[in-house]
Amino acid sequence: MLYLHDVWVNWFEGEENGYNVCDFHEWRKSDGIEILDQAPILLIDDQTYDYIENDLQDIPEAILDQIYQQAYVRKNQKRQPLDYACIITNGFSIMAFDTMGYHIPIRKSRLIPRQERLVLELLQGRTAETYPLPSHTKKEYHMLSLSPQYMNGLTRKERQLKQLLMIALDQLEVNQKIEEIRYWMTEWQPEKYHQIKNMTFEQAWYTLYQELIQGWSKKHEEFCRLISKGQAFYEDIWEREQASYTTKSLRSF
Repeated sequence: MLYLHDVWVNWFEGEENGYNVCDFHEWRKSDGIEILDQAPILLIDDQTYDYIENDLQDIPEAILDQIYQQAYVRKNQKRQPLDYACIITNGFSIMAFDTMGYHIPIRKSRLIPRQERLVLELLQGRTAETYPLPSHTKKEYHMLSLSPQYMNGLTRKERQLKQLLMIALDQLEVNQKIEEIRYWMTEWQPEKYHQIKNMTFEQAWYTLYQELIQGWSKKHEEFCRLISKGQAFYEDIWEREQASYTTKSLRSF
C-alpha cells in the first residue's frame, strides 16, 4: 500500500455533498488545519469515489479492512493511529476522509495542490480497484441538500448563504402563513405585487423557491440578509460568512 506523509487536511465534518468540502483555494485561516503524520492512498473506481465523496453511508468493508489503523496523527509528540482514515482518488479528483472510529466518512478534506500532484504521481500506471456497493446507492437531493447543479460555480460564501436561504425557505413552508409568504415573495419581486396578493400559499412558496434556487446574485444576497434579520440562528450564519469574506485564504503552502 502507498502512503503520503505530513498530509495537510482541513476537515469538514458531517458534509454529505462534495461541493461543501472546500478546495484549498477556499480554505480560511480560521479553519482548523491538521497534519496527518501518515495516510494510506487508495485508487478506486469512479462509482465508489462518488459514493464516498457525496454521501454519508457505510464505507465498503473491503476498504475499511485495508486501511484499519494505517493512518496516524501526531499529538503531544506521540504517534496515534486513526481507525479508518485515508486518501482516496479516482485518478482525477482527490479527497481524504476520517470516520472517527465509525464506518461512515464523517470528516472529509481536500489536499493542498502540491500533495494532490504527489498522489497522482505515485499512482501513475496503477489500476483502480472496484468495490461492491449497497444496492440503494442513488443519491436523493432535496431543498436542504441541493443538487450540485445549483451549487456549481459558487464560492464558499455563496454556497453557505444559499444553504441558509433554503433553511429559511423550508421554515416558511413549515409555518404555512399566507401573509408571510406573500410578504417575502413581494420583497423578491415587488413589481408583481398585484399578482402575488392573489396567490395561494402553495403558488407563492413554489414560485419563490424556483426563483431562489437558480444561480446566485447580489439580489440573492440582499434577500438572504433581509430574511435572516431578527432570527438569531440565521443572523449568526450570515454574520459569520460576512466576517469570513475579509479573512485571507491559505495560499502559502
